[in-house]
Amino acid sequence: MTDCLFCKIINGEIPSKKVYEDEYVYAFYDIDPQAPTHFLVIPKQHIASAAEITPENSIAAAKCFEAIAKIAKELGMDSFRVVSNIGEQAQQSVFHLHFHVLSGRDMTWPPG
Repeated sequence: MTDCLFCKIINGEIPSKKVYEDEYVYAFYDIDPQAPTHFLVIPKQHIASAAEITPENSIAAAKCFEAIAKIAKELGMDSFRVVSNIGEQAQQSVFHLHFHVLSGRDMTWPPG
């Protein structure tokens, strides 16, 4: 996707503060953090949202969760929240599958 913000970040066209990268996944700190630790984990394969996961592309989501576990361990996070917004009403602003990982403060429910 040539106009996708996250694809541009993955390709190095837009700078980011990288947390982790492998052949499947890119993770970077959120520019508007909602917790002391707040980063995004995105698949390098463009998938619009979790609603677009299929048997053919589900490895991308699995690799994101593998990366989340690895990063959390490396950062010493023993408690954290993973959030994915799907669609405009849920406040998805970039239509590339991504997972927010938040830690470092008490989380409330329901999230605001």
